[in-house]
Amino acid sequence: MTLVAPSSAVSAAAHPTSPTAPATRDRATRDRAVDLVRAACLIAVVTVHALMVGASVSGDDVVLENALEGWDLFTPFSWFAQMMPLFFILGGFASATHFRRMRQRGIGAADYVALRLRRLLPVPLAAALAVATVLSAMTLTGLSPELVATAGWRISQPLWFLGVYVLCSACVPLALRAHERAPRCALAVLGGAVLLVDGVRFATGIDALGFANLLFVWLFVQQLGFWLADGRAPKLRLAGWAVAGIVALMLIGASPVNLFEALNPPTAPLALLGVVQFAVFARLRPRLAQWAELPRVRTASDVINGTAMTIYSWHMPVVVLLAGVLLGVEPLLAEGTGTLLPVPLSAEWWASRPLWLVAAGLAVAGVVALVARLERRPGTVAAGSASGSGAGTGSRADSATIAGPGTRDFAALSTGRATLAVLSGAGGVLVILAATGALWAWLVGVLMLWIAIQMTRPEPAARSLPVRQNANPIPSSTP
Repeated sequence: MTLVAPSSAVSAAAHPTSPTAPATRDRATRDRAVDLVRAACLIAVVTVHALMVGASVSGDDVVLENALEGWDLFTPFSWFAQMMPLFFILGGFASATHFRRMRQRGIGAADYVALRLRRLLPVPLAAALAVATVLSAMTLTGLSPELVATAGWRISQPLWFLGVYVLCSACVPLALRAHERAPRCALAVLGGAVLLVDGVRFATGIDALGFANLLFVWLFVQQLGFWLADGRAPKLRLAGWAVAGIVALMLIGASPVNLFEALNPPTAPLALLGVVQFAVFARLRPRLAQWAELPRVRTASDVINGTAMTIYSWHMPVVVLLAGVLLGVEPLLAEGTGTLLPVPLSAEWWASRPLWLVAAGLAVAGVVALVARLERRPGTVAAGSASGSGAGTGSRADSATIAGPGTRDFAALSTGRATLAVLSGAGGVLVILAATGALWAWLVGVLMLWIAIQMTRPEPAARSLPVRQNANPIPSSTP
């Protein structure tokens, strides 16, 4: 990778020099280009998922399917619409700047992880509880068990991101330390692990082995975000070699050609796609920063990023429920007036997609407006100083306390408790996905997410001061 002149925003975020008022610090260190692209990636993800929801009636049967699976252009579409690597790169950038700032204040690794979980998990917990409630109601009203199971599975599919992001966030302190000591070596080790897993899976034919790359692939692209935080990016020539690597791996059958299918399990082309997207973003970053400063663009970006976890957690339940409502009112249509649910990929279906996307967008926006308060509830932000010689690395006495202006004093969380919280949160998601969205799995997942949140709660000290906290799935470009 080649050094690129870092912007003042990046330099300030990566190497803060003095405490300032929050609003002043936000204006000084916020990277508007990162915020803009992160918001655009989230909207792209929601749009693709809305297009994938295919609900129709075939005879007396209700069909709920991935509408795009049979589309002839689905594979080339995936080459341009697969945005998850860039999403994780921007997350790595924000996590690096966030943790460096907290570390400078004396906050250890375990407390950083606990704070991230307290911000990340309450919103999806509420969404999962709502899904479990609706699935229970569907079961009690006597709807087809197959339909309930299919709805539970379709709603659960985007949850993989939450589980992986929890694990990647927990690894930030260790991964960032490795990057700061030997950035090329850290990236090479993760890249080698990705190739090793793919190689063993390809040689043995055991696809289940590939799920180890749920960690290695996304840790690799998160690590690229650390380079971005340092003001470094690959040249377009390296991106060209990455494209060649993607093509070669696809030609030998080591990865699906469709980059959405390459998510399950993740394969090396997704890591290489991250290099490509990183290089393109770096090249376009100055222009993007200019666009991001336009008042309307800035306002839209702030609104989307300020409710990002709410949008991600609730968009699939809302869209599937909207399809269910249309299924319910379909028989009420007068004969000859057409259908609300045309067969997926038919000409009528494509013609109705703009209206469907508008309806889905409005439904998601309405629900987000109602529940977004969970993402901005009064909470605690560890922004003070820690006692103990190892506070900067997370190795400190359990009796250390964190205190500071605008924070709640609390006993520092132990590494073991933070680890169990991470495993409980990620495990809750894993249970739901492994059971293909069965009702019992949603109930177990809700319980495990709740336990994870409870385990991150510090022991209150004498005083507390409510502050605002944001639960973005990717932390803000300034903490």
